[in-house]
Amino acid sequence: MVRAAPSPSLQLLLLLLVSWAPRDQAAPSSDEIRSLPGLAKQPSFRQYSGYLRASDSKKFHYWFVECQKNPSSSPLVLWLNGGPGCSSLDGLLTEHGPFLIQPDGVTLEYNPYSWNLIANMLYIESPAGVGFSYSSDKYYATNDSEVAQNNYEALQDFFSRFPEYKDNALFLTGESYAGIYIPTLATLVAQDPSMNLQGLAVGNGLSSYEQNDNSLVYFAYYHGLLGNRLWSSLQTHCCSQNKCNFYDNKDAECVSNLQEVSRIVGNSGLNIYNLYAPCAGGVPGHIRYEQDTIVVQDFGNLFTRLSFKRVLHQTLLRSGKKVRMDPPCTNTTAASTYLNNPYVREALHIPEQLPPWAMCNFLVNLQYRRLYPSMSTQYLKLLSTKAIRILLYNGDVDMACNFLGDEWFVDSLNQKVEVQRRPWLVNYKDSGEQIGGFVKEFSNISFLTIKGAGHMVPTDKPHAAFTMFSRFLNNEPY
Repeated sequence: MVRAAPSPSLQLLLLLLVSWAPRDQAAPSSDEIRSLPGLAKQPSFRQYSGYLRASDSKKFHYWFVECQKNPSSSPLVLWLNGGPGCSSLDGLLTEHGPFLIQPDGVTLEYNPYSWNLIANMLYIESPAGVGFSYSSDKYYATNDSEVAQNNYEALQDFFSRFPEYKDNALFLTGESYAGIYIPTLATLVAQDPSMNLQGLAVGNGLSSYEQNDNSLVYFAYYHGLLGNRLWSSLQTHCCSQNKCNFYDNKDAECVSNLQEVSRIVGNSGLNIYNLYAPCAGGVPGHIRYEQDTIVVQDFGNLFTRLSFKRVLHQTLLRSGKKVRMDPPCTNTTAASTYLNNPYVREALHIPEQLPPWAMCNFLVNLQYRRLYPSMSTQYLKLLSTKAIRILLYNGDVDMACNFLGDEWFVDSLNQKVEVQRRPWLVNYKDSGEQIGGFVKEFSNISFLTIKGAGHMVPTDKPHAAFTMFSRFLNNEPY
């Protein structure tokens, strides 16, 4: 029997019913986290974990937490950690996610300064090979341009899965090597009218290798790390006509001096991510052994022109042992223990055949090709739209990507100064208003420091970080 087609009026009614379907039904229910181990009480907001298509072969793991209030009208904020080769779940579980991993590696506690109090937060593990992200062809060599394209395609796939968020204000944020990831991604997103890009914010970002290296030597000397003998030799062999080149100087004595600086800053036991914080586990050796695994503490964004680190890495690979890369002076045990719990992996919908989660992937880092010495071109292109707000912020006791280099970088963009450098304030319940740091505002771009914070600003100064984030999202004066 042939069934008659619905009448035009019935077709219209069916169409209206579909269009009136509740907004939250568009989200992929198979990715929803129904119950997350480690929480005494499950959250009132929805959260999702699954995979986004980043290319034909690459699948990026995402963890999406809806805003705790009014997700339908709140901004959507992408967060990427750096490395290259480190997981964005570090941002979620130790910095500004709704719950923070406790030292036991089992328990999660709610974060009173979670960024999802005011925004929908999307954490993506990028590139492939990082965390739970993978490539079906097992090929993990990549570069800056390819990662930007992969992140863009993953974001496109997110909006296809969560179409209810495509009109929300979109902000791209990240930390450290995301100083490269975020502006390169933003130049692609800005050309896509289907995405409502409103701004980007980068914390302690790598914006320019030259300015990062040059400024670090000044930072180290004026924080009492180098001493007058080394400083005098650096001035003699690396500087001329009141200009110093600590970046690509060919003078043999200068190179030798810079290797000494590199050893002091990155391999003497100082916490490269926070000068005034202790080094987790005590003063480490450069390499340590755990059973059949070599553990390298890599500070790979400093003095990249000095060749000894790359030679060391190649030597380690030829040893035949597994190599793991840990951030210096950082204890990654709790997060690794939690994310490798089989019940947690099941809750996050992680395929059983994937290898154990690690904070950073050594092979991804080693095979990664860095294509851009500076992000000036990308930022100037974004600023030329006059429609995208940009914030570069730095904890002022970080040495991995120090505040001075990023301040020099923002100044070098030669934008019109709107507000001269001044303190910005944070209001604390117990001590009233306090200086949170300093801020300088230009047309559509601001540079801001957070006093007493290191590389991971929300970890060190959660209240100040949340205040800054809120004012940035809402376009309020800092």
